[in-house]
Amino acid sequence: MFVSVVIPALNERENISQTIEAIPVEKLRSAGHDLEIVIVDNGSTDGTGQLARSLGAKVVVQPVRGYGNAYQAGFANCSGDVIATGDADLTYPFEILPEVLLTLEAEELDFVTTNRLDSLLPGSMTRSHVWGNKGLSAVARQLFGVPFADSQSGMWIFRRKVWTSLRMRSGGMAFSQELKIEAFRHGFRCAELPIAYYPRGGQTKINTVTDGMRNLLHLLAVRARPKHPLVQDSYIGLPNRYDTRVGFRTSGAE
Repeated sequence: MFVSVVIPALNERENISQTIEAIPVEKLRSAGHDLEIVIVDNGSTDGTGQLARSLGAKVVVQPVRGYGNAYQAGFANCSGDVIATGDADLTYPFEILPEVLLTLEAEELDFVTTNRLDSLLPGSMTRSHVWGNKGLSAVARQLFGVPFADSQSGMWIFRRKVWTSLRMRSGGMAFSQELKIEAFRHGFRCAELPIAYYPRGGQTKINTVTDGMRNLLHLLAVRARPKHPLVQDSYIGLPNRYDTRVGFRTSGAE
């Protein structure tokens, strides 16, 4: 399996070395996976991209800022048949990738997202951020029937066919929730894995109120879109289940 680890980065020079080092390259290769690390330099002015390149990563430059814009550039310029993501701020546990890839294959899953909210470490998220995430996730569940507990998580592992089947529009932070909603509504076999979420390295770039309101408005806009026939046909009647063998919430045709 060829795995692309795609990581957006905006002025993360102080964290990028540790981020790249946290990816279990040898374990993944020992398990038989080919691997590339793709850093998307989203307009950094501190030399993030140059440092990442010197550490052996493939660097994609996306000067148009925005979380979704960065990911769209990264996905368009990576080669893996499986794509894994996470942030460049030391918050996500890249060490779980070998185990998640095994589960992806064993459970025949297409899209695995992660739930940070049940395993927060002290200092990893402000109280307002916690409640903002929980509120947006509740709205997403109500509007779209998705089973995800954490609609805002930025760590996903999925097959390339998921990405090539979707019509994503968000160029900002709402990209994360849109990706989950569309993957579920298109009938892909989805799962949600609880993870540890670590305190951020460096200064946060998220404004809880402003970004939260933008994401809420985005949810309402997505709800108003007409459904493509593929979405409607594959979404209706899909069973939801909780698989106690692997601890995943999953959805998809059996």
